[in-house]
Amino acid sequence: MAAGGGQAIVWRNVVLMGLLHLGAVYALSLVPRAQLLTLLWAYFCFLPLRIFLAVANSMAFQNDIYEWSRDHRVHHKYSETDADPHNARRGFFFSHIGWLFVRKHKDVIEKGRKLDFTDLLDDPVVRFQRKYYKSSVVLMCFVIPTVVPWYLWGESLWNAYFLASILRYTISLNVTWLVNSAAHMYGNRPYDKNINPRQNTFVTLGAIGEGFHNYHHTFPFDYSASELGLKFNPTTWFIDFMFWLGLVTERKQAPKEMIQARKERTGDGSA
Repeated sequence: MAAGGGQAIVWRNVVLMGLLHLGAVYALSLVPRAQLLTLLWAYFCFLPLRIFLAVANSMAFQNDIYEWSRDHRVHHKYSETDADPHNARRGFFFSHIGWLFVRKHKDVIEKGRKLDFTDLLDDPVVRFQRKYYKSSVVLMCFVIPTVVPWYLWGESLWNAYFLASILRYTISLNVTWLVNSAAHMYGNRPYDKNINPRQNTFVTLGAIGEGFHNYHHTFPFDYSASELGLKFNPTTWFIDFMFWLGLVTERKQAPKEMIQARKERTGDGSA
């Protein structure tokens, strides 16, 4: 880009940001005259993605954000031990659904208490959703999916309820559970052959990108949960789009050099 073109972009940005901040200063003068609901709406617009994800979590009905995140952290910290909430070493049925039918192993509770979850409890969206979780589940998982096709295009309530609520919910549960069961038992282990989690194409397709489990457990800090540029991962695409909109920051990734070195050191040679 020519120097003149670069300077033009800089000055355009300066002008736009100047106008934006002047508008913000003017907005402050409007605060005393604004309705309370408008002020609350402006506040909640600081957290649009978090609110959307909280709503989606309630629609998924797989425990509230705090409980789901807590169990997931314990699962990673103590994977395939008695402290793992859905320990795959106890068999496919247990890791898929059986863990929900029994009391948690005492190690899950005892070792889980040693982890720090203050970051979750410090989030106002997490606290709000946890407080009103049951009512939000009734609304988002069952009422809205039923009412929308009934009201907007005349579907029968019976069909709308059983297809958009019951069938959808059952399928989404089992697809998610396959990450805990099938993706811990079947597939290759190109990054670490010494752990149970595996790359499972079937789970990847069903869980829209969450089946690259050997990668996810080898590099749990990587936001993509898969090797970028090589994998089908709509979940990553969604996060990237939110980043483009400015609603996501600080995407952590495993460097290519680290990934390659790990493959050569502990992988099973399948990739």
